[in-house]
Amino acid sequence: MSAAAGFSAGHPLADRATRLFIALAAFFCVNAVLAEFIGVKIFALEDTLGITPFQWNLFGQSGSLSFTAGTLLWPMVFVFTDVINEFFGKRGVKMISWIAVVLIVYGFLFAFAAISLAPAGWWVDAAQSQGVPDYQKAFAAVFGQGLWTIAGSVVAFLLGQLIDVAVFHRIRQRTGEKHVWLRATGSTAVSQLVDSFVVLYIAFVIGPQHWPMSLFLAVSTVNYAYKMLAAIALIPLIYALRRGITGYLGEARARELREAASA
Repeated sequence: MSAAAGFSAGHPLADRATRLFIALAAFFCVNAVLAEFIGVKIFALEDTLGITPFQWNLFGQSGSLSFTAGTLLWPMVFVFTDVINEFFGKRGVKMISWIAVVLIVYGFLFAFAAISLAPAGWWVDAAQSQGVPDYQKAFAAVFGQGLWTIAGSVVAFLLGQLIDVAVFHRIRQRTGEKHVWLRATGSTAVSQLVDSFVVLYIAFVIGPQHWPMSLFLAVSTVNYAYKMLAAIALIPLIYALRRGITGYLGEARARELREAASA
């Protein structure tokens, strides 16, 4: 098969850069949407690892470290944000960010639609042997996140992305092609400081659960610290993806995209 992967020379998908953008955007969006849906769960780190809680004391909150399940996927969103930023610039990141927001809202709309469907009588009791007495209530609790949670998630995600792209390019203007790690972690450090606190504040402090400020600060701080550690740990992956993309596109084409992205 040719380099055009079966597409004729004049076909839009014959361009490797176009196919690359579609692939990166797809991975970005699926990670963002999944992170929003599983983020409703708060898990205890030490209990998950099967170890004795360290009895951390943050802002008066003690016990096992608590994270939203969405933190499992957000580091990958950061990686794809930085890679897309590197090769497709501000317009590329803003485009996929708005697409992701539309998909997140679209997903929640259909989740609410599914909840409103009248459940089959036999299905409601289908999982009693698994400790779920009412499947409909469990389904509604998991997928029917409150409007405050959805609003907080969407606002924080979009705000974080816009800040990320701005900081990324500000650092890039000063460092040029050097220090990829600096613009990747620097942009994440600023954007996630906003994201980690905004989403929980809107969802759980302003929202109906009315978390005490001490709990909000403890969970937000822990989630932010995790995201930063994950961002640092994934720096080698960013470099590996950069090399892989350069090999896929060719040195000349990759350099052309990076120069256009930094303009």
